[in-house]
Amino acid sequence: MTSSTPGTSARRISFVLGGARSGKSRFSENLALESGLLRHYVATSQIFEMRTRIEQHREQRGDGWVTHEEPLRLSEVLREVARPDRIVLVDCLTLWVTNLMMAEADVEEEGRALVHSLAQLSGPVIFVSNEVGLGIVPDNRMARAFRDHAGRLHQHLAAVADEVFFIAAGLPLRMKG
Repeated sequence: MTSSTPGTSARRISFVLGGARSGKSRFSENLALESGLLRHYVATSQIFEMRTRIEQHREQRGDGWVTHEEPLRLSEVLREVARPDRIVLVDCLTLWVTNLMMAEADVEEEGRALVHSLAQLSGPVIFVSNEVGLGIVPDNRMARAFRDHAGRLHQHLAAVADEVFFIAAGLPLRMKG
């Protein structure tokens, strides 16, 4: 992350992809820490059965984070939270896509709106997402639709991101930037 003056940073979009338990959240948290900015965390998960995992992530992050829980209105929250003196970490986009599908929202339109809104942000954002297109073709219609929505969102976000990383086995591969 580059910084224009100490304690502030211009809009910069970072995108971190990887498989489940690949180390992408930890890598993203370290990126945020290295920025030296105030840290805001946007959690897209809805608690349900993930309570234990959510608590583990909170413990790993430690103090020094302001948490915003928002399963659907991601573009709006980013417009409210992103500022030059803070860095925003969004974890994760695949849960956001799931939430949109379950709410029967227009996932493609919401994805386009999110990507379009990034140009208007005044501070840096790190997005985390699961790469779901490397495995077998899902055996049911909903899972195939999810994979397709996530894949298209990833392509659109990667196209506008300043930097893109792929994480495997805890190791980052810089793909862009």
